Amino acid sequence: MKRVLVTGGAGFLGSHLCEHLLATGADVVCVDNFFSGHKDNIRPFLSHPYFEFIRHDVIHPLFLEVDRIYHLACPASPIHYQQNAIKTIKTNVMGTINMLGLAKRIRSRILLASTSEIYGDAQMHPQKESYWGNVNPIGIRSCYDEGKRVAETLMMDYHRQNKVDIRIVRIFNTYGPRMAIEDGRVVSNLIVQALRGEPLTVYGDGRQTRSFCYVTDLIEGLVRMMDNDGFIGPVNLGNPGEFTILELAEKVIRMTGAKSKIVFKELPFDDPVRRRPDIALAASRLGWEPKVGLDEGLEKTVAYFQRKLEQVMNSRALSTGNNPRRFP
Repeated sequence: MKRVLVTGGAGFLGSHLCEHLLATGADVVCVDNFFSGHKDNIRPFLSHPYFEFIRHDVIHPLFLEVDRIYHLACPASPIHYQQNAIKTIKTNVMGTINMLGLAKRIRSRILLASTSEIYGDAQMHPQKESYWGNVNPIGIRSCYDEGKRVAETLMMDYHRQNKVDIRIVRIFNTYGPRMAIEDGRVVSNLIVQALRGEPLTVYGDGRQTRSFCYVTDLIEGLVRMMDNDGFIGPVNLGNPGEFTILELAEKVIRMTGAKSKIVFKELPFDDPVRRRPDIALAASRLGWEPKVGLDEGLEKTVAYFQRKLEQVMNSRALSTGNNPRRFP
């Protein structure tokens, strides 16, 4: 049985990774400071005999004995990572240094959850791992984009200089249950707005594109990368299906049966125009490709948010003496 550390383990991706690892018989140590993660995401695991939770901020050193480290700690949605930009940079740089230092001391394999944002407003389409990116180093997104680029640099330097056994994964847009209601990412935003009967917010003209990977597919890719010997990456993980944001909004309206209108707002500064992964490397080296299509994944995600919003409304209703409410 392997003892596995997951930083950011109470987050959206981290909690799904913890669940997957527990199901395979691993002994899981989950570390999170709850800046963007939530205890509800890991509450079902707290009584599991092989699950341990430590409330800790990775910008401070951590001393543990583990076999493997999944380093996922960092707010990933623009709302969260721009809320405290300096904190985001510290998490990416100091947090990664601390986890690499731990991996070096205990001779543990470490995987970095990097991001497609390191490609910036890409001039190559689809994006291959060989592309160096087009990132604004002084923009409002730089704390995350450049922070992850530095994190990748640190991974490679610790590997070259100290022989640390590393893995680097570049994650493209991922969605599914356990995303936060006020997450700020496009899938959760549109679904929550539709279920609440609010106008759906689309930025720009809606023709910018994204590729959406369902969370279980992404977790399978992370685990395959960690378990792969002799391949350090970086490697893209994402669904190569490409959709405009307007197409996504229209799908959400049809799926929820909402009467909501689509409203257009100014495109955020430095927002990438097109985003689609080239996953040929993941297919050849990991035997990985996504299996869940967008319609199937959205149905599961909509069902999750329906339950979540009902829980929130019913909790408020009970506290005020009003009748519980059901979403369509």
